[in-house]
Amino acid sequence: MTEFALYVTVLGAVAVLAVLSNRLADRLRLPAPALFLFAAAILSDVFPSLNQLSLYAVRHLVELALVLVLFSGGMSMGWRRLRPSLGPVALVGVLGTLLTAGLLAVALHWLFGFDWLAALLVGTALSPTDPAAVFSVLGRRTVVGRSGTVIEGESGANDPVGIALMVSLLAAGTAGGWSAVASGAGEFALQLAVGTAVGLAGGWLIRQLMRRVVLPDESLYPLQVLFAAGAIYGVATLARGSGFLAVFLAGILVGDAKAPFAREIRRFHGALASLGEILAFSLLGLVVSLRSMVTERAWLTGLGLALLLTFVIRPLVVGGLLTTVRLRWGERIFIVWSGLKGAVPILLGTFILTADLEQDLRLFDIIFAVVAFSIVVQGGLVPLVARWCRVPMRTLPLQPWAVGLRVRGEPVGLRQYTVSAGAPADGRPLFELSRDEGVWVSLVSRGGEHVRLDRDTVLRAGDDVLVAGGEQPAAKRVFTGTTD
Repeated sequence: MTEFALYVTVLGAVAVLAVLSNRLADRLRLPAPALFLFAAAILSDVFPSLNQLSLYAVRHLVELALVLVLFSGGMSMGWRRLRPSLGPVALVGVLGTLLTAGLLAVALHWLFGFDWLAALLVGTALSPTDPAAVFSVLGRRTVVGRSGTVIEGESGANDPVGIALMVSLLAAGTAGGWSAVASGAGEFALQLAVGTAVGLAGGWLIRQLMRRVVLPDESLYPLQVLFAAGAIYGVATLARGSGFLAVFLAGILVGDAKAPFAREIRRFHGALASLGEILAFSLLGLVVSLRSMVTERAWLTGLGLALLLTFVIRPLVVGGLLTTVRLRWGERIFIVWSGLKGAVPILLGTFILTADLEQDLRLFDIIFAVVAFSIVVQGGLVPLVARWCRVPMRTLPLQPWAVGLRVRGEPVGLRQYTVSAGAPADGRPLFELSRDEGVWVSLVSRGGEHVRLDRDTVLRAGDDVLVAGGEQPAAKRVFTGTTD
């Protein structure tokens, strides 16, 4: 009993320090995952007894953490936000991942002398960007415009693609010639098709559960959604599909659902995603051996590959694909730079470690070196690159206090909007809006502070308003300037 209590005490203290490290990372202008990853890697070298978990246990725990991150990322995006950028997200997330893996494999084979199978596996592991790293770097920053949606959508979409491609390559590794190509292509197509079907069906089912099933306690609603997301992942995986793609799609469909306790559900899953981020990077850091990276000089190969990927391959692939998308050049450059590597490439590296290949440890160390460069250098420079590219990034201030009113039925005619610059409501007093537009503002939040209202209160761009009355398209036009 005393030993168990000691373990719980140490684990709790470490978890508190991990949460507090986000504040340190913000001060150092480094992504928080970098601290989790490097701290765990250093501790595992200093105290080898910390690395007691098997690779399979680490893989399964990280996969569960990734399910939490992907589902929450899909919910925070939602279908309405993704729909205008669905084309570029699919283009970069699917085709871009495949092209990146292919070019990386060619570079590893011709420039670094790896055999084709090893080159393909490492190229596949490094092809996807990572949602945990991207969401952590953005943090409370909102990227204004389509570029932010493309970055977040790509990081969610290409992880299932990369994982499905890795599974297909390993499944085809024992075959030879054209049979290997056919086997891998068939497995890859099956993973994406089944994952898409299960994700769409599962997302629709969760929406029905949220709206139609009445539970005796509000704390059960987030748990219901959590367990349903886990079931979606399991069903898709058992059906030989991509469970990660399934939960990401399900999260997108659930994100826009108008249902009881929807805000509480999103908040709960956001907290779980933060926990998943800490868990994933900490566990993967324990697998890394910094000592072997130095002795085998894998870091030199990794550094060279990271520079090639960052400044040549990704600009060629993603930049080339984005020329067909209506974006400013600054937005394209920002998207190219913000393709961060993170937990998913290291997770795919553990697939290589368990495949019993020659030089598998060196391949894993190379992957870690590339990820370390991406998180520290690319991630640390994201705000600076955004300024250079004139991509607006707005930091959302914390708003720890909430004002709310609980009602039994769905509120009809109550909508929340943010006043857009140049919209009809921008710069107009409230009495004009009620007289001329037929909308009544019940509450205004400006810069996180509640505004006391009277008939002469003038709205400004950026104000968050709660509106009662009026048809939704008309109210949306008044406050945002659009009706889409």
